[in-house]
This record gives sequence, C-alpha cells and structure tokens, in this order.
Amino acid sequence: MAIVKATKTPARSAPISESSILGWLQKNLFSSAFNSVLTVFTTYIIYLTVNGVYIWGFADATFVAETRRECYGNSLTGACWAGVIDWLDNIFYGRYPREEIWRINFGGILLAFWMAPLWIARAKGKVLVGASVVVFYPFLAGYLFSGGDKGLFMQVMISGAIVAFAINMANAIAGLLKQQSIVRLVIGSLGQTNAADKTQRNLLIALVAVGFGAAYLWQSSWTVEFVTWTKWGGLFLTLVISGIGIASALPGGIILALGRRSKLPVLRVLSTGFIEVFRSVPLITVLFMATTMFPLFMPEGFVLNKLVQVIIAVVLFNACYMAETVRAGLQAIPKGQFEGAHTIGLGYWGTMGLIIMPQALKHMIPNIVGSFIGLLKDTTLVSIIGLFDILGMLRSISKDVPWLGLHKEPLIFGAILFFIICFAMSKYSRHLEVKLSAGNNH
Repeated sequence: MAIVKATKTPARSAPISESSILGWLQKNLFSSAFNSVLTVFTTYIIYLTVNGVYIWGFADATFVAETRRECYGNSLTGACWAGVIDWLDNIFYGRYPREEIWRINFGGILLAFWMAPLWIARAKGKVLVGASVVVFYPFLAGYLFSGGDKGLFMQVMISGAIVAFAINMANAIAGLLKQQSIVRLVIGSLGQTNAADKTQRNLLIALVAVGFGAAYLWQSSWTVEFVTWTKWGGLFLTLVISGIGIASALPGGIILALGRRSKLPVLRVLSTGFIEVFRSVPLITVLFMATTMFPLFMPEGFVLNKLVQVIIAVVLFNACYMAETVRAGLQAIPKGQFEGAHTIGLGYWGTMGLIIMPQALKHMIPNIVGSFIGLLKDTTLVSIIGLFDILGMLRSISKDVPWLGLHKEPLIFGAILFFIICFAMSKYSRHLEVKLSAGNNH
C-alpha cells in the first residue's frame, strides 16, 4: 500500500484585478453620497495644493541668480532657490573656515564607520561599540573640530579613542569573516584558548596597553589649526549640540530614574527635586540661566565658553525628561521579574542591568526616540542666545545684501532638512521595535 505524503503548497496571492480596485474605491471612498462629495472635494484641495507648490517651487522657480532682484527679473511668482544654493556652505557649516571643512566631513565619516558595526548582524559586542562612541568619540571629534594645543587629559582621551576605534573595526571585521569576536580570535591565534581566565585577561590588557602607547606616541605629533567655537554654526552646530545631548541624556535619565526609585531617602529626594526643577521651566529659560549663572558656580579662573554652557543645559534638561520616560518603563515591568532575578542570586545592579532595564528600554523605544526628535528640534532655540545654528544661518540669508528680504525659501529648505532627519529617526525606531519585537506578548 503506497503512502502518499501530502505536501502543503504555499498560498499564492491573488492578482489584483480592476474589479477589486473598483470595489475597494467604492467601499472606502464612494460608499455614500456624503463620502463621494467629501472624496471629490478633498481630491480637489490636494490637486490645488500640489499644483501650486509645483508651480511655485519648480516650474516658475529660479535656481541660478546672483541677487534676489535677478530672481524677480526671471519670475515674480516663483521661488528664489538661488539664494539658498549660494548659502549652502553656510547652512551646513556656518562660518567655519572653508579650507578646514574637511575636518567636519572627516569627523562625520569617522562616526559613520565607528557606528557601522551596530547595523552589522554578525558583529559582536554592540553594547561596547555604543559605549565606546559615547565615551571616546566626543574627545577625538572635539579636537578634530576645534584644534589647537592638546593638554595631557585630551591626549590620553584621544589615544583611547584611537585604540577603541581600532578595536571596534577589528571586531567588526572578525565578526564578518570569522563570525566571532576579536577577543576570541586573538586568544585563539595566540594559542591561549585553554588558558586560565586571568591569564587571558592579562594578555588582552597587555595588548591594549601596547596599542595605547603606540597611539599616544602617534597622536602627540598631531597639530591641527585652532578654530574658535564662535565660527561653528549651521547644521554642523545643530548636530553637535543634539548629538551630545542624545548621547548623554539617556544615560543621565537612567541614573536619575534609578535615583528617584531608590530606597535611600536622600538620593530619592535629590533626584526628584532635580527632575521637577528642570521639568517645571521651559528650555529657553534654562539656556538663559546657563549662559548667565554657570560662570558664577565655576572656580575662579575657570571659564566655560557659551557653547559648552549650552550643551550642559541641553543635556541636563533632556535628561530630566528622559528620566520620567525610563521610570515609566521600569514601572511597567512586572514585579515577578524582580523576584525571579533575586531568586537566581542577582544583586541590585545585576537585576537592573541584565533583566529589568533591557525590557524597560525595549518597550519605551517610541517615547525615547520621540524625546530625541524633540531634542533635535529644540536646539534651534540656541539662535536666541547668539549661536548661529542652522536656524540662525537660515535667518541670516534674508539679511545678506544680495538676498535681502529672502525669508520663505530658506525656512522651507530648513523645514525639509529637519523633516528628513526626524523622519529617518522615526523609521529607524520603528525598525528597532520590529527587530526587538517590542510589544509582542508571545
């Protein structure tokens, strides 16, 4: 007797027919007389809007001109994009010396390579990659952007950044080619796979120390021309402030959230008071207070420039909002998770770091990214206290003699830039939610 094994053929999606399209349109757009009128009216409004934007922004627009008057000579009703094009360098780099712009571009490329392993599936140690970016990259990029003399502390941090970047790249390559971390690869190459953990650790420390010494000797000969912070501006300055704010606000918010939930009364009261003070005032007030009050709390002879004061204010302000977001995530974790962690012998920090915090942050991804997007947009307030960020540069175009009175086009261009950046952040957060299965209860 022959046994026939039934095979399940994959279901094929039915082709979309004209009748199905007409049926969908009738059901969703023309199901009643009122819906039909509303659909026609909305379509007409969309047509008028799109057609008007196209005519003003493209068909009648001027892209090449020397002055705004020349734009009007070409078209009185079209946009004058020539002024925006003429100011592109200032919009992106501010008043940074044009012959030194390569430093900003190189810093951006360096950051992209440094963070690339975060998007490589085979790369190992992604948490350490992110931590190395937060701890070391600001010092390397800061010296690259500002230049000048390097103190001992800066030389140490730059050397550490070089070593961290080299290890990060080697770890990514090892993950791609060998599907293992650089630590396992080095230990195996040296024939110390079966050695004691202490021996392996000491060997790795020695290798890192040798690399640090070589990096220190190499960077000690670097000389980069000094560029004062007052020449920083445009989108570059906006990304610097928001980037440092994003990288620092989340760790600061986690610390404040844990402090507010602490069982120690002093720590809990201090954390709660700090959070409520900063959350009770608008950011512009904090910025004004930072530029006027910070110098009063500094030791005599210690001077912070306005850019550093603004960055500190942005970090503290957003860390307090992030603390409430993290605290909400922590409260959503069932009590059984804490009890289970204690049952297997984990202490407070082990419970938080290995069990609780990963779950809380995973569920709070939309709120965290929403706060980051708000932080990016709030950095435009620094133009009010005299910093020429992207908004300050866009507003300066209308004060330039050849483009006097050009207001709409620069602001629309800035809105498009912000939309692209914020939309990309939003889509990536959605990608993280899907990847981490946030909200999936199965």
